[in-house]
Amino acid sequence: MLWGTTYLVTTEFLPPDRPFLAALIRTLPAGLLLIAITRLLPRGSWWWRSLVLGTLNIGAFNALLFIGAYRLPGGVAATVGAIQPLFVALLSTGLLRERLSLRTVLAAIGGVFGVGLLVLRADARLDTWGVVAALAGAVVMAFGVVLSKRWTSPAPLLATTGWQLVAGGLVLLPVALLTEGAPPAMTVQNILGYAYLTILGSAVAYALWFRGIRDLSATDVTFLLLLSPVTATILGWLVLDQRLTTPQVIGGLIVLVALVSAQIKRRATAPPVLVPAAERC
Repeated sequence: MLWGTTYLVTTEFLPPDRPFLAALIRTLPAGLLLIAITRLLPRGSWWWRSLVLGTLNIGAFNALLFIGAYRLPGGVAATVGAIQPLFVALLSTGLLRERLSLRTVLAAIGGVFGVGLLVLRADARLDTWGVVAALAGAVVMAFGVVLSKRWTSPAPLLATTGWQLVAGGLVLLPVALLTEGAPPAMTVQNILGYAYLTILGSAVAYALWFRGIRDLSATDVTFLLLLSPVTATILGWLVLDQRLTTPQVIGGLIVLVALVSAQIKRRATAPPVLVPAAERC
C-alpha cells in the first residue's frame, strides 16, 4: 500500500520527466541510511548475493518498470505487471518446491483481470517494446522474490534490505546519468517528495516487504502487490478528485477476492483417532 502512494507523490511533488532520478533517489540514499543505522556490511557470499538480489528486486526492476511506463499508458503497464504472482508461483514450484494449486492459478488470473478493470482504459494503446519491458520487469522481480526466499540472510533484516537497496541504486546510477543527465534544481516541494519516497516508500516499505518474504511463502507475498494499484486508484479518487467508475469498483473487489483466496490455506484433516476396544467398554 505504501508503494501505491508513489503515483500520487510523483505527480504532485516531483519534477516531471525524471523517472530514473526518482528511482535512484528512492533507493540509494535509503540503502545507505539503513547501512549507517545497522553498521553491517555483507560477508562472504552475501557480497555477490546482495548484488544479484538488489539488481533483480530493485535496479533492473525499476529500470524496466519505468521503460514500460514511458512507452505504455499506466493502465496497460499495471495490468501487464499484475501477472507477476503467476510467475512467482511457477518459479516457486521449481526453486522452492512449493505446490502449484489450481486455486493459486485462478487467483493470479483473477488478479490480472481485476487490475485490468481497475486501471485499463478503452483507448489504451499497445507498444511492443513497452509490453516486453513490462513483462521483463515482472519476470525479473519474480526471480528476485523467489531467490530472496531461497537465500536467507543471517544478518538482521534492515542490514539485508540496505545491501539490496544500495546494490539496486548503483545499478540505476549510470542509467539515470546517461538518460536524464544531472539532477535539476530542487524546490522544497521536490525535496519533501523525494524524502517521502526515500524513507517511507523505500526504507520502510522494502524492510516490510523482505520481512514478509522471510515469514510467508513467496507466492503469498507477491499477491499483496495487487494492493498497489488499488491504493493508487483510491488515492486518485480521494485526493485528486478522479472519477471512480462502476467497472473500477468491480475490478477492485475482484482484486481483493483474488488476494484473500490466495492467502487461505486448506486445513489438513486430522486422521481419526482409534480407541482400543477395552477403553470403549
